[in-house]
Amino acid sequence: MLYVIKFLYSFVLPPGLFIILLLAMSIWLWRRQLRQALILLVMTILLYLSTTGLVSDALIGSLEQRYAPPASIQGDVIVVLGGGATQGTPDIDGQGNLSGAAGNRLITAVRLYRQTGLPIIFSGGQVFADSGNEADIARRQLIGMGIPAKDILAENQSLNTEQNAVNTAALLQQKKWSHPVLVTSAFHMPRSVVEFQRAGLAVQPYPTDYWVSQPEAMYPGKFSPSGGAMSSTSTALKEYLGLLVATIKS
Repeated sequence: MLYVIKFLYSFVLPPGLFIILLLAMSIWLWRRQLRQALILLVMTILLYLSTTGLVSDALIGSLEQRYAPPASIQGDVIVVLGGGATQGTPDIDGQGNLSGAAGNRLITAVRLYRQTGLPIIFSGGQVFADSGNEADIARRQLIGMGIPAKDILAENQSLNTEQNAVNTAALLQQKKWSHPVLVTSAFHMPRSVVEFQRAGLAVQPYPTDYWVSQPEAMYPGKFSPSGGAMSSTSTALKEYLGLLVATIKS
């Protein structure tokens, strides 16, 4: 009964509510303007599918499975890519916090540092006027987690993955490092690898921040609409489009 309630509840709040309203409008138009009703119905179905875990997990999961974490680290520096941050928000030792994805990447970098002792480069700047500077926040948090300041480099100018790659390549050349271990979210790794290759770097991918469980399970909740699934679908489509553009440029 709990899962039935959850399923029905998903159609009471957005985006499920809007899907129901669009479906009702399609039915209302059916006898009056058949062509318009069909167009609206197709758009409603596409919107519905984009809000389900069934579709979003398939899209994100196909990106996440392209690279697996290596059994051993073969590199001379750990490169971590940012993924969003807030400014002015309270933290234990200051202000500003990394977003969930960026925070997961940071945790992985700390664990790898403790295994290998390799220096860490965190790449990411202030993307929007009201967002935090990712690398500066990461540096403070890394120091707070016991990483020596001498082993942390903050590349705080990049605004996207392409700039992450170009700016990091310049920093690696300056420091005479040539075998970066690349840490980013698993869904973001395929595009990141291509961008770093375009910048002249052969990286060892170390994906983290997985969103889709393996093996996947099928249950009614996979078919219920949610804002979270819609956001994941949007993220996956952005990655596919970015990967296509980066591949064409290569």
